[in-house]
Amino acid sequence: MNKEIFKLAGPNIISNISVPLLSTVDVALMGHLSVVHLGAIGLVTMIFNFFYWNFGFLRMGTTGLVAQAYGADDETAIREYLFKGVFLALGLAALIITCQAPIGHFSSWVLGVGSEHEPLVWNYFKIRIWSAPATLLTYCIFGWLFGMQNTIAPMMVTILINMLNIALSYYLVVIQGLDIEGVALGTVVSEYVGLLLLVAILIFKYDIKSFSLPSTEGLKRFFVVNRDLFIRTIALTSAFAFFYRQSALSSQLLLAVNVVLLQFLAWMSYGIDGLAYASESLIGKYQGRNDRKSLISVVKSSFFWGFIMAICFSFLFGCFSGWIGSVFTSDMKVLSSLYDYRLWLIATPLLAFTCYIWDGIYIGLTQTSKMRDTMIISLVLYVLCFFLLRHSYPNAIWISFAVFLAVRGILLTIYWFVNSSLTLK
Repeated sequence: MNKEIFKLAGPNIISNISVPLLSTVDVALMGHLSVVHLGAIGLVTMIFNFFYWNFGFLRMGTTGLVAQAYGADDETAIREYLFKGVFLALGLAALIITCQAPIGHFSSWVLGVGSEHEPLVWNYFKIRIWSAPATLLTYCIFGWLFGMQNTIAPMMVTILINMLNIALSYYLVVIQGLDIEGVALGTVVSEYVGLLLLVAILIFKYDIKSFSLPSTEGLKRFFVVNRDLFIRTIALTSAFAFFYRQSALSSQLLLAVNVVLLQFLAWMSYGIDGLAYASESLIGKYQGRNDRKSLISVVKSSFFWGFIMAICFSFLFGCFSGWIGSVFTSDMKVLSSLYDYRLWLIATPLLAFTCYIWDGIYIGLTQTSKMRDTMIISLVLYVLCFFLLRHSYPNAIWISFAVFLAVRGILLTIYWFVNSSLTLK
């Protein structure tokens, strides 16, 4: 089973790690311009994460449903889920572009964007918003490929997108002097190039040369799964938005520090998520085959390797946080403050890995209501914890965030052991 997991997890981990590499380069390019630029890129990245992550169900829901259809050898359902996802992605992208002005204003208010950051944020936003169709379609096609047990193609496309994005961003910012607009433009161009490559893969590898209107068969299940994941992801992005908002309202320095700290956590989350993506694919396949023995084996192996990865990240963050921090910024106040938060960097991977692995397992099972419920409960406790502690503890936001991660993992574990029907058709 370990061999099968790493056959899928290896490419996922490689491609996922290239995602925060892109974010790292963007933050580094802006961070070496000024503290204001560093704060602005963190805020505007969160704006797009807030909206795009909320549509992550296009990937997650598609993976679970397609993997189960793949395990059951249901060719009709496999294609139908792709068509449903594509049409839904196009509709949502059109809505985002049409409503871009209110989206931008609402996001700025939610994150507490100040007057010093606002011009930079809007210069980025008005360019990056046009990547919506490419981003959402990529989510959908990636999810379909993961469900088909194909992680090589997403890896190749992700690496291409991010390497091209890094090269373009460097060229446009450093050589052409386009400031934050160069980072946004590099992202838009790269995402459309990646989408074209994905379409070519569908045509030439899977012989999908035309799209038709999806049938209504299985539509209820498709929308129930995606509805639950949508609500769950709104709660997750709200948690990060709350984190950024409280940082921004506190001070420019705290915002800059937390932007850098969350870059550390992005590396960790994308790395462990690579393992979780493999779990999604395998759990869905074995659920579709009614193979409980193999399914349980995937669960045990996923948690073992997830724990190993968490320990590795904690060790790296504990030993090299100062050196890694200097990659993002040369501001001595920010670098000095990073040291004070080192214990949180060490603890967070160990707190977070369980909920990441459980997410992959529950997605594969399409037990999305459990993910939705635990995320909402964790978010409520997170916010309550912050407001109870903020006047007494300077690290209240990090204490609350740790509670958020721990509660998610605990509740998902309880659901698993209490509800034995999770692994039964």
